[in-house]
Amino acid sequence: MTTLAPPPRGSSRREYVDPDYLGDFVEYDEPVRRARKPSRIQPPRMFTPGDPSKRIRWWQLISLALLAVVAIRVIDLQIIQGPTLAAAAQREAMTTKDLPAQRGVISDRNGVPLAVTVDAVNVTADQTLVIPTKNPTEAQKTAARHLAAQGLASVLGGDPRGYEQRLTGSRRFVYIEKAVTPATWQKLAALNIPGIYSEPAKKRIYPAGSVAANVIGFVRADGQGAGGLEYGLDHELAGTPGTSVFQRGWHGQAIPTTTSTGTAPIPGTNVTLTIDRDVQWVAQKAIAERVKFARADSGTVVVMNPKTGQIYALATVPTFDPNKPAEAVQADIGNRALSQVFEPGSTSKIMTMAAVIEERKATPLTHLVIPPVLVRPGKIFHDHDKHGTERLTLNGVLAKSSNIGTIMAAELIGGQTLYTYLKKFGIGSPTGLQFPGESRGHIPDPAHWSNTSFGTIAFGQGLSLNAVQAASIFATIANDGVRVSPTLIAGSTSSDGQYHVAGAPTSSRVVSVATARTVSAMLESVVSDEGTAPMAAIAGYRVAGKTGTADRANPDPNPKAARYKGYTSSFIGFAPADKPSIVVAVILDNPRNGHYGGVLAGPVFKSVMTYSLEHFRVPPTGAPRPHLPVTW
Repeated sequence: MTTLAPPPRGSSRREYVDPDYLGDFVEYDEPVRRARKPSRIQPPRMFTPGDPSKRIRWWQLISLALLAVVAIRVIDLQIIQGPTLAAAAQREAMTTKDLPAQRGVISDRNGVPLAVTVDAVNVTADQTLVIPTKNPTEAQKTAARHLAAQGLASVLGGDPRGYEQRLTGSRRFVYIEKAVTPATWQKLAALNIPGIYSEPAKKRIYPAGSVAANVIGFVRADGQGAGGLEYGLDHELAGTPGTSVFQRGWHGQAIPTTTSTGTAPIPGTNVTLTIDRDVQWVAQKAIAERVKFARADSGTVVVMNPKTGQIYALATVPTFDPNKPAEAVQADIGNRALSQVFEPGSTSKIMTMAAVIEERKATPLTHLVIPPVLVRPGKIFHDHDKHGTERLTLNGVLAKSSNIGTIMAAELIGGQTLYTYLKKFGIGSPTGLQFPGESRGHIPDPAHWSNTSFGTIAFGQGLSLNAVQAASIFATIANDGVRVSPTLIAGSTSSDGQYHVAGAPTSSRVVSVATARTVSAMLESVVSDEGTAPMAAIAGYRVAGKTGTADRANPDPNPKAARYKGYTSSFIGFAPADKPSIVVAVILDNPRNGHYGGVLAGPVFKSVMTYSLEHFRVPPTGAPRPHLPVTW
């Protein structure tokens, strides 16, 4: 039954029948003042869906708008900004790494390697990964670094505290140790220390250790030459580095599945020296023993071929190990044979004798009366030993190393002529080796000579030279009067495998063949029982040489200090005297246990010369030594 609302107020009662209802009905009074039709009561309206086509059209419009926006953005990114963004992405994803070139090998004249480059490993670290724990406490951080440092020290050596400092921080890449051997890295990798990685590297090693170290030099940690020929020939030895462009991974290494581009490095030039490793070793050993015996500051030995100028040994002590340059004393790194100059003393007298004979002012048989002292303006000259009046030949003056007799002979040609010959022998000029740090020595111009300069220069004081120049003087006499520039480079092999012989050294005639052979015969008298160096004689061979005992220039820069302090002791000679093959020069700086060149340097000369003659298989000539009188 449908319930109807009560009739409105003031209505009259009437019957009302709901046409949709067939049951009971309620009667209401009809209003008096106005008629009202009964209203039909509507049932609850049900939801009727609208037309779906409108909604579809709206969604289509919205979708098209969104697609248009996306399309516009895609066009912007792909076409308009595409090249710029692609380049930026390339830069972000790719990295360029320099590829070091293989440094050239330095070998001796027989191909024995003296400096080579081998594969090595740089140990690196990511400081952020050394501590594997997430959100670690400070105590955990300290413990992790300490444990990692202990592991590094157990393999690499060194102080663990130093490694711990390198592991502290937030840097993604730091070097822990450079150029360790691959075997060392394998031991370290086996420890699985968090955050420790490797990087391919190269290491320069010197198989012969300190042998020829002052000639070869060494290479710094950055791969650049820092001394000797490593520095002087750095451009040729270093080669040309290459580049590698690759997609990098998390730690900067190349992703294995990707390809790389770039340029290949060009290996450096291999250099072959004139140095003979075995002769060099013998020379270094002999001079080291003598320096210790004489308590000298240093010692030098030069071994060379007088005809070619090739240097077989350039030894100096104290020396250093180029494998450990950081442990070397700075003064021992250079090459004293070229960088240290000295006043030659009596070894210089052969230049005076050669000049006098070449100018035909005297012969080896010329008679000279040698007074106990020689008085000249401003100076009284003495010989090294006191003596009365002596009657010496010019040959005897050289054999006895008389300062007075040498001055008297030099006065026969005068100062300007003497100066000209000294310059021709190479005094004050570069050797031609172009070695880093070379000192050319000095001889003052005659215009600046004092009253005493002529006399002192005649017998080897007041001028300076280096050991190679001193050896070159004797090589000139041994080579029949022709001076050949010394050389250390025999040849080189370029990156394409082609061997190139070094250019021929320069040469110049200083004195005639006759003069050179005459002086050579006079030098044999020095090594005889009548001369100052019989201890330098070698059984079976004719030896020519000269002793030197010079006042040593005082290195003290104080202007009030004495001009000379100590001695420079030397012996320089060649053999066989009648067919010279080898020149050996020995110099001892500031010996304190004796000072005579024949006594101190003569035995070193004999030892090195004997070995060299045997090593190069130089036979004795068998010819007798000419007998030149010493006295008259």
